[in-house]
Amino acid sequence: MEGDISSLPTKRVAVVTGGNKGIGLEVCRQLAADGITVVLTARDETRGVEAAEKLRGMGLSCVIFHHLEVTDSSSVSRLADFLTTRFGKLEILVNNAAVSGMEHAQRVDTNEEQFVGMDKQQRLEWLNKQGRETYDAAKNGVQTNYYGTKLVIQTLLPLLLQSSGEGRIVNVSSDAGLLRWLVNNEDLRKELDDVDNLTEERLDEVLDSFLKDFEAGALEAHGWPTAPFVAYKMAKVAMNAYTRILARRHPELRVNCVHPGYVKTDLTINSGFLTPEEGGRNVVTVALLPDGGPTGAYFDEGREASFLE
Repeated sequence: MEGDISSLPTKRVAVVTGGNKGIGLEVCRQLAADGITVVLTARDETRGVEAAEKLRGMGLSCVIFHHLEVTDSSSVSRLADFLTTRFGKLEILVNNAAVSGMEHAQRVDTNEEQFVGMDKQQRLEWLNKQGRETYDAAKNGVQTNYYGTKLVIQTLLPLLLQSSGEGRIVNVSSDAGLLRWLVNNEDLRKELDDVDNLTEERLDEVLDSFLKDFEAGALEAHGWPTAPFVAYKMAKVAMNAYTRILARRHPELRVNCVHPGYVKTDLTINSGFLTPEEGGRNVVTVALLPDGGPTGAYFDEGREASFLE
């Protein structure tokens, strides 16, 4: 279901993946409030339609829904066809869709009071105990968080390059993707930081090796990040690296990644410190950077920071 777009403005168009809840929904709301036509995408059509209707009910008539499964090439192609037919361009792409890379046995009910007095590390330790890191979940995490994001970018790139200004790609990342997590593999850490020589093919090799070692129970022996959330970390490490590769390849675009903060969302089982509105604002700040702004950069809660620490 695409929604009624007959009266939508065509000044600037944005696509937000994983836009039906949490940070993604807030990004859609804030971009639309700034006068941008927002294509809210989600893999669950019912929830996506409801989210778009909710925003339109707030007076944001420039929000429409389009189904998207980021790991399905035919689904991504249908989105590209829709954008081409209706708008012929795309100014902003926010890649927000993500999974935890963990397997959760059941839904966990939480309340804010239970986290009072707990610092970030304690909250992450609690979050880790709510699931387990299986090979299948890790494989799905890498496939969704890295390869799904990459598929969307590559498919929509021609539209972004047709933008009248500098097209924006914002990859919602995490401080879990910083290279400090490769502290036990200094050679790989240096290699992934050498953006002048790094290639997409090498990233594929790294992720293949990671998953093989995960399956074999050999992560620690080969210097991969340690628990918790090892697959989430490696997918975000790869996405950060790909962001830098893409920025060098297309200097006419603004391609950045952003850590929105530790946000209260389904992904964190509401254990975060920030509200979705605050996390969304940190993402939108990067999406709306002026022409000539940073590219190939990492932003930590709205501030440019290092990929390393």
